[in-house]
Amino acid sequence: MVTSLLVVCPVLTALATGLAAVLVSPWWWCAAGPALLLAAVASYDVVQRRHSILRNYPLLGHLRFAMEAIRPEVQQYFVEGNVDGVPFDRDTRSIVYERAKGTDAEDPFGTELELDRTGTEYLVPSMAPRPVPDEPPRVRIGGPDCARPYDMALLNVSAMSFGSLSARAIRALNEGARRGDFAHDTGEGGISEHHLAPGGDLVWEIGTGYFGCRAEDGGFDSRRFAEKAALDQVACVLLKISQGAKPGIGGVLPGSKVGREIAAVRGVPEGRTVLSPPYHRVYRTPRELVRFLGRMRELSGGKPVGFKLCVGARRDFLAVCKAMLEENLTPDFIVVDGAEGGTGAAPLEFADTVGLPLTEGLTTVHRALVGTGLRDRIRIGASGKIATGSDIVKRLIQGADYTNSARAMMFALGCIQAQRCHTNTCPVGVATQDPRRARALDVQDKAERVRRFQEATVRSALALMAAMGADGPGELGPGMLLRRVGPDAVRSHAELYEPLEPGLLLSPASVPDTWAGDWKAAHPDRFTLR
Repeated sequence: MVTSLLVVCPVLTALATGLAAVLVSPWWWCAAGPALLLAAVASYDVVQRRHSILRNYPLLGHLRFAMEAIRPEVQQYFVEGNVDGVPFDRDTRSIVYERAKGTDAEDPFGTELELDRTGTEYLVPSMAPRPVPDEPPRVRIGGPDCARPYDMALLNVSAMSFGSLSARAIRALNEGARRGDFAHDTGEGGISEHHLAPGGDLVWEIGTGYFGCRAEDGGFDSRRFAEKAALDQVACVLLKISQGAKPGIGGVLPGSKVGREIAAVRGVPEGRTVLSPPYHRVYRTPRELVRFLGRMRELSGGKPVGFKLCVGARRDFLAVCKAMLEENLTPDFIVVDGAEGGTGAAPLEFADTVGLPLTEGLTTVHRALVGTGLRDRIRIGASGKIATGSDIVKRLIQGADYTNSARAMMFALGCIQAQRCHTNTCPVGVATQDPRRARALDVQDKAERVRRFQEATVRSALALMAAMGADGPGELGPGMLLRRVGPDAVRSHAELYEPLEPGLLLSPASVPDTWAGDWKAAHPDRFTLR
């Protein structure tokens, strides 16, 4: 027995010593460590209750989530064609990038579009084209009650707030607007130093949160509004009723994002969650809306005032027209936003199903103003997927006087359509408040790209008008835009959207049958339910 112990003990000692040497060896951990880690992960997958796929397929189930995470990138870079990407296809993004960089934006070997597909639209060329004008025209914004009219460019920066975009992005947009002599809509987040420092013209947009002119109770503060509206850079003021991405819905800015700078710009307490309701406190009826717009113009010292909306019921807009007529008071401009959406994040149900697309909304507003005899007092801006010269020309034909662009301006800043705007993880520093990510955006370089893009796109629009035989926007008409409505049928917009003669709706006997029901239901003192 003693002899056996004497033999066994040295063997056990040697085994223990060898095992200890293995366990402390980095080579053992390099080989066995990953296996132990995978075993631990697999064990957790089996017992966790959140993901059924992991309970049934431990370890392997993670490949599904990994592939799902990189699906957008794989789709964009390896799957989508030049003309089938959404919301902007690769050809459209490429033309913006090329114009922003000042390089050629021409496409060899013909179009890749299926021109015989139903829904395709065509501009009508003339057999007697005109010379392209040397200088682009501008649009005078200012009705009979406006003391300080503003000359708007054909293409401007649409609404994007500081907070949604980084400080560097806002500075680059405004500097580009200053260099190119076009306007920059602030978005509803208020006027920041990043809007003011470069010196570009501003359209101050005010939403339901009244940021920048917000009272302590969340309402409208006329004193604060008058102070901001008096700034020299504020060329126009705009009341946002609704926007294309999410008409009829408000927003929430979590307190964690309301830092010192954002709080100061928006006029809200630092660190406290801010709610933007879906409705305005300053009006409840069409007549109250019209009167408030008049008050805004007075408080601003006579600067142009307007409102923005994503169009819904035609009778609601006609009710506003009736209120304008009875009050003899009109805004100087109206911006029509399309349900195609924009830079604002929104619930899928709202983005996909609420509001009229820009074509229907724009033609509705234009024809309603013509039919009520108000069109010559009010200018119309169009915002919604404006990226090319043909986009501008189409919207001018449909009734707009000028256009605004948001996402194409973001492309000019370097946006790659990663669609991470709402996550604070924008890879190029445009739509983020992360300083590390935002530093990637060089303000001076991107400002010049914004300027070049705007200039080249307006020049393209003028060249298209000249090819159509028009010396300028005033000579465009709905007969110059065609749409394929079937395999063997093409109709002009003059045929698709019934034009109204000026003042036609004001005579009961002459109201067209297609407008009679909405015109009768429209009332200046209420918005009606359908």
